Amino acid sequence: MKKYIKLSLFGLLTWLIPFIVGFFFYTREGVLLISPLFFKSIMIAISSLLATILLVQYFKKITSNYVSEGITIGLIWLAINILLDIIVLVPMAKMTFINYFSNIGLSYVMIPAMSIAVGFVSENAKTKK
Repeated sequence: MKKYIKLSLFGLLTWLIPFIVGFFFYTREGVLLISPLFFKSIMIAISSLLATILLVQYFKKITSNYVSEGITIGLIWLAINILLDIIVLVPMAKMTFINYFSNIGLSYVMIPAMSIAVGFVSENAKTKK
């Protein structure tokens, strides 16, 4: 149970920190201060860096079933990010679901891709010892 609480908290952080950082690029009126493409690039870079840091922290405590853990983490974090976006971001930005998934939602595929890759690398490192 403790493991799933940690997984969920880390998943929440993968959504919350970029969400908060995003506010620094908007005026109080909701006008974006930089180009949309540059903003998207910054957000993807921040999200990737954060996910990498959290994955390293999480995998430090894992001693077996690395690939399975990577799949579990990726799917849970993916679900958390999309769910929170649908609850908070989509209504706040007045986006359609199609617009959301084509501009933001699809980028979350990086989460399970990264977590599963870390699982495979960890598994290979263990078998080479």
